[in-house]
Amino acid sequence: MRPRWWFSTIARVVAWLVVPLYVAGVGVTYFLERGAGLWSENPVENVQSLVFDVGFGAFAVVGAMLLAKRPANLIGWILSAIALLLAIPLAGGAYATYVMIARGRPDALAIVGAWAVNWFWFLMLALALIYLPMLFPDGRLLSRRWLPVAVLAGIGPLGIVLLRALVDTLSLNEAPGFTIDNPIGIEGLGRVEDLPIFGVLNGLFIAGGVGAVASVVVRFRRSRGIERQQMKLFAYVTAVFLGGAVLTGAVSDATGVRWLEGSSYVLSMVGLVGLPIAVGVAILRHRLYDIDVIINRTLVYLSLTVMLLLLYIGGVTATQALLGALTGHQKLPQLAVVISTLVIAALFNPLRRRTQGFIDRRFYRNKYDAEQVLASFSARLRDETDLETLSGDLISVVRDTVQPEHVLLWLRPSDATGTHKDLRR
Repeated sequence: MRPRWWFSTIARVVAWLVVPLYVAGVGVTYFLERGAGLWSENPVENVQSLVFDVGFGAFAVVGAMLLAKRPANLIGWILSAIALLLAIPLAGGAYATYVMIARGRPDALAIVGAWAVNWFWFLMLALALIYLPMLFPDGRLLSRRWLPVAVLAGIGPLGIVLLRALVDTLSLNEAPGFTIDNPIGIEGLGRVEDLPIFGVLNGLFIAGGVGAVASVVVRFRRSRGIERQQMKLFAYVTAVFLGGAVLTGAVSDATGVRWLEGSSYVLSMVGLVGLPIAVGVAILRHRLYDIDVIINRTLVYLSLTVMLLLLYIGGVTATQALLGALTGHQKLPQLAVVISTLVIAALFNPLRRRTQGFIDRRFYRNKYDAEQVLASFSARLRDETDLETLSGDLISVVRDTVQPEHVLLWLRPSDATGTHKDLRR
């Protein structure tokens, strides 16, 4: 069902405005923070902040594209709302901070900015963590039975938003010494986090996230064809976004290796940029079927990297322990490190082939079987000369690999009569 003309017109207008509004909001935030003297002197923090804003800029760009091409799909509206809910409230909070530092008292716009920055985060998280996965890829729930789950999932974050919007004093995160009186605040409400109802609402928020995950699992199990490919792409990027960052963060905390913290941030940012791009690719169906190749290569090289890393660490550790026991020296000679590196390089290709074969047999059995059938047919093709036998073998190969409903083999003979012969199986 195509949307009405007026709805499509509104969607196109919003699509044209999303990216400029996001860029304007981010630019105003940087300008005001610099004017208020809040600009960090640490270049690493500045780069991280810039990458963070670029990552959410991907939400704005992809959301605008989906609004223009698929206005009836709610995913485009959700992505656009996530981008604007970050840029505009943060610009308002930066303005409130700037006014309080420069003048010491807020004006009306500063009050609105401080008010918005106190509650926007929870609404944005609800859209990103609950409704985006629950409605992906067609912008609709699985069925009407999931409507109560969607409603209950929204009660928690909306309740938290309402409570934080009604606090009597508005705090400024970047200027903790300043507070602004909320003209619509409820006196004596205090900190929202200390209220008993906050725990209940937070529990509903978590339950909504669990419901969204359950919706994704059920939709994936029921999906077929194009929708199955769309769900694979979404699951893949989500796994990179959350799994990679959580894993490297946990390893960093356990081992104390500091550079892993940077790797965790890099993986988070890659997932942040990749999530809206993957959503856009899945919905617009641009090179969608490449996701099987991407997943296959990721499984192969991730497993290969882990095995080689374990072999390297185990080899170096064992060599160091052996030399320490024999010679009493605890420092590992440079030659042992070089030898370990050469051994890892020599094992790369054999391990890659074995890992590729294992993953193809375990996760891509149909593809593996088809490759085996084709390899066997190629071997017979070199030795077989009878045309009838080759025709039968060729039809069997097509049936086993492509699995069509009907197979028709047409041969053009080289005799002078010009007649043709059809071989049907």
